[in-house]
This record gives sequence, structure tokens and C-alpha cells, in this order.
Amino acid sequence: MGVVTGEIEVASVLPPAKMFKASVLDADQLFPKIMSQAIKSAELIEGDGGAGSIRKVNLVEDDTYMKQKVDALDKENFVHCYTIFEGGMLANKFEKISYETKWESSPDGGSIFKSTVKFYTLPGFDVPAENLINKAKEKTAVMVKAVEEYLQAN
Repeated sequence: MGVVTGEIEVASVLPPAKMFKASVLDADQLFPKIMSQAIKSAELIEGDGGAGSIRKVNLVEDDTYMKQKVDALDKENFVHCYTIFEGGMLANKFEKISYETKWESSPDGGSIFKSTVKFYTLPGFDVPAENLINKAKEKTAVMVKAVEEYLQAN
């Protein structure tokens, strides 16, 4: 097993508290609406949403799902850490994928989404680290902009 680690940053014009609430605390209800091309539904299947909770996200692509375990949730500091540990996106490629995320204030009154992603690859799965990180960056940018646009419109 290898580990590929990448750093992701995406700026938003909205403040961190607003973006954190929408993208983390309200994600189960919000993401199927604003990212319907990728997410069918999301639901908490174990726990109260805090550390140790498990969420199932049903995806559009290949009619599959992923399960995420909340490793840490700090509402005051806008930190959310979670691990994808089951689902079609892992199939024969990854043991798990872990994210450490944080929303920080930016000097212009907006925010910056910062994330460290770790892909735990299975033996025999070889893909350039750059490809994994670039794809993660693209998906993250789409997510941040979708949340931002929704919040600005509503």
C-alpha cells in the first residue's frame, strides 16, 4: 500500500462560517440539490454527525455509493476530517481516502477552503500522484463554487 498526499486550496467570496455550515453541517440536504449531477442522496446512518458518525452518500456515477466516517468535527474552528472507507470509488484502487479540511478567513472578507487529502492505494494500482491530486482539486473547486453560487442565490 502506498500513500499519495496532496494539498488543495479554493477561495470563496463568502465567509468561512457560512461556507462551513452549508458544505459540512447542511451537506446531506444541500448537496443532492446543488450537485445533482454527482450526488443522488446523502444520509447519516450512524451517530449524531460528530466524530465517529457514518454517512452514506449515493452517487449518480455508476449508480454507486460511498461511506464516510467522521474523524473530527470542530464547529468553532470550521474543521471537518473524514475518511471514505467503503464504496465503488475505492474498488480495486484504494483502501481508503482521508480528508482533513478547514475553512479559514481570507483578507478580503471571504474564505479559503484548505484540504489535505490522502489516497491509500492498494498494491498493483499505479497511477501518477499528480493525476489523483489534480482530479481531487477539480472536484473540490466544483463543490466550493456550487455551494457559493447556491448561497448567493438563496
